[in-house]
Amino acid sequence: MGRLVRAAVLQTQWTGDKESMIDLHEEYARKAAADGVQVICFQELFYGPYFCQVQDVEYYGYAEAIPDGPTTQRFQALARELGMVMVLPMYEKEMAGFLYNTAAVIDADGSYLGKYRKHHIPHVGGFWEKFYFRPGNQGFPVFDTAVGKVGVYICYDRHFPEGWRALGLNGAEIVFNPSATSRGLSAYLWKLEQTASAVANMYFVGAINRVGVEDLGDNDFYGTSYFANPRGQFVGDVASDTDAELVVRDLDLDMIEEVRNQWAFYRDRRPEAYGALTEG
Repeated sequence: MGRLVRAAVLQTQWTGDKESMIDLHEEYARKAAADGVQVICFQELFYGPYFCQVQDVEYYGYAEAIPDGPTTQRFQALARELGMVMVLPMYEKEMAGFLYNTAAVIDADGSYLGKYRKHHIPHVGGFWEKFYFRPGNQGFPVFDTAVGKVGVYICYDRHFPEGWRALGLNGAEIVFNPSATSRGLSAYLWKLEQTASAVANMYFVGAINRVGVEDLGDNDFYGTSYFANPRGQFVGDVASDTDAELVVRDLDLDMIEEVRNQWAFYRDRRPEAYGALTEG
């Protein structure tokens, strides 16, 4: 047996209020722990609706400090109790007017390891994110957790290969991409981009999407969360496109070295030839 990690991602519907949404995620985390899960990631902006379907300052009220806010602290205590690494995608308030789409990473002993702030902020019909978020400004950190080296990329980020590569170069073994993605324009890319990024960088990817139609707009979130291995293959089945689901998979991290020895993409990179890519 290799270096096995039991990992989970959770896709679910909006319950209608923040407190019940947080309670629901705690309930699922406990269920995951009972099944031996060692690391879990929730969906983008997990405790709220996907409010970016409208532009309304009312929704700034969902933002919290990270790590000093109540949700981070609550899940730090839960992570400590369950012995589980947790990735918490939340709306972050650094100070008045400084709001970010962020994921906090909590280690299995409950310690706060740091956060990733979404870099690429869309602003198109139904995804009015520049109204709510400043672009990420803390790089592409990789967190040394109890289960291995974990990175995060958030939703629209996945369309940009540079961050995936930066996470790989920074040592990521598992990268989670929590999302709020609806049927339509990008649906056909969902099973393509993240699997392609997994094989291009030869690490595991956990792709998370919410489900259901929310009353702020007509976006129909289609779930189909999954794990991809370093060969770009699905690990087990893809989740439902309509129902809440806790996706639990065993990931053999030894596969990373095996695949990198076969493909050697990092060895054969030519960074000295790519300078023009950053000049435009």
